[in-house]
Amino acid sequence: MESPAEERAKLAYQNRWKTIASNPKLIVIALFASFGGFEYGYQQGVLGQSLVMTSFKEQFPSVVKSSSATGWLTSILQLGGILGSLTAGVLGEVISRKYTMFSACCWVILGSYLYCGASYHNPSLLYAGRFFTGIGVGTFSGVGPLYNAELSAPELRGFLVSFYQFTTILGIMLSFWIGYGSNYIGGTGEGQSNLAWMLPSIIQGIPAVLLALGIWWLPFSPRWLVKKGRDEEAVKTLSYLRNLPEGDERVQVEYLEIKAECLFEQRAFAKAFPNLAAKEQGNMWVREFAQYYNIVRTWDNFKRVATAWIVMFWQQWSGIDSIIYYASNVFQDLGLTGGTQALLATGVTGVVFIVFTVPGMVIIDKVGRKPMLCVGSTVMWVSMILAGVLAAIYHKEWASHMAAAWTTVAFIWLYVGAFGATWGPVSWTLVAEIFPLSIRSKGSSIGASSNWLNNFAVAFFVPTMFKKLQWGTYIFFSGFLAASIAWIYFYLPETKGATLEEMDQIFGSRTGEEDAMMLEQARRDVGLGEFGSGTLKEKQFAQDNEEPDSSVHEKA
Repeated sequence: MESPAEERAKLAYQNRWKTIASNPKLIVIALFASFGGFEYGYQQGVLGQSLVMTSFKEQFPSVVKSSSATGWLTSILQLGGILGSLTAGVLGEVISRKYTMFSACCWVILGSYLYCGASYHNPSLLYAGRFFTGIGVGTFSGVGPLYNAELSAPELRGFLVSFYQFTTILGIMLSFWIGYGSNYIGGTGEGQSNLAWMLPSIIQGIPAVLLALGIWWLPFSPRWLVKKGRDEEAVKTLSYLRNLPEGDERVQVEYLEIKAECLFEQRAFAKAFPNLAAKEQGNMWVREFAQYYNIVRTWDNFKRVATAWIVMFWQQWSGIDSIIYYASNVFQDLGLTGGTQALLATGVTGVVFIVFTVPGMVIIDKVGRKPMLCVGSTVMWVSMILAGVLAAIYHKEWASHMAAAWTTVAFIWLYVGAFGATWGPVSWTLVAEIFPLSIRSKGSSIGASSNWLNNFAVAFFVPTMFKKLQWGTYIFFSGFLAASIAWIYFYLPETKGATLEEMDQIFGSRTGEEDAMMLEQARRDVGLGEFGSGTLKEKQFAQDNEEPDSSVHEKA
């Protein structure tokens, strides 16, 4: 027999499309807030396109001819991303998730146009532009998925958070095709215009400008508002997001659940660190940095941070970014001679990526996170093994075995599609949803920093790996994919359908008697004591099969 929570989750999932159809602003907000993902993906694809353009090679031979210089130009973006993702944890709490995304827009705009200022045999601004862009997209990665998770209802959270991955893949795909098109500016050979490699970076800054202007109309996170004591605004925001009156019991219970969670975390922190808690009253920066200590202070918190960090570790060492960053070079090595043909194959890679990502977004809240990752890793592992075997056999004679070359390309496309349908949307959703309120912003930023740190290692070493290991590079990454399958199966918990406040049960947290008593007291103090584990909310949700209130609410 299903529990009330399971019944609520099942019914909510069945009505999710009805909810979206009657409340389309959820899609608009999630999509617009995910523009940062677009910038992240677009920047991943831009440089790889430039590296095979004639004008770029003529302008910056020191970059193109040295695998080390190429690695540094690629990976300096990740260094900026590490800095941006880590600072997002503090800024997201101090100035809000919303304003932190605005600061990210400013960094991306600065970096995009500095990059275009690089001149003949002087690539310094290329490095500076990519570093500042990295700070921006790193900040986005630390706060964007978190923002969408905190605005979402449980049955829609995976779908809405995965918009970040969708826009990331959209950015990758568009960068591939924009690079393919701009390669024809001034011809594809000698005499090619510098605008060929500059135009993609010029276009890159446009979405950042649009988001910087439009972000002022987005609502604040209701969970951030409660944590800052702005309860009235939080209720109004929940009412606006759920398209329900402020007095509706579902809005009130969701607000009280957030309030109880916040109160519990404050009391638990004060109990564990009374001296630090006293300092919180006088200095918000001390409070925020003290929370990083709280992350490693308790096993419950550390376990979740470690989970987020390891999820992103496996995501990056699946080898996906080695294909994204160096796709054009990879396809040239597979016998697709000429930069234009390689760029065309790279463009198809972007299409495959986005076509496979959409079904993954649709099924993530039905199938669950864990099964999707297991299937994705398995398909990617098989694809990498087969691509590596074919490359080992034919790598010296691709010209006379073009069928084998295209078969290898097809396995790479299958590998990319499997990632897009599974690891892409699932990994960012997990990082955004598994943390308690007190460390949610910091935990998400640490998870994002894992993405950037491991991304840096992959981007830096892959040019040398392809040069020295050649086909062995595919086998190398297949080993990590095999290990990830075991970790997912034996360690990763399933989080499908749980509210952000219910994640404690999934991770086995707060099992101690004192913690249980403290949490129950917090629930009573905010007025939830008589509701137990949320029975009223489940009952109200199950009884309500009518259209939500059609009145328009003003956003906070």
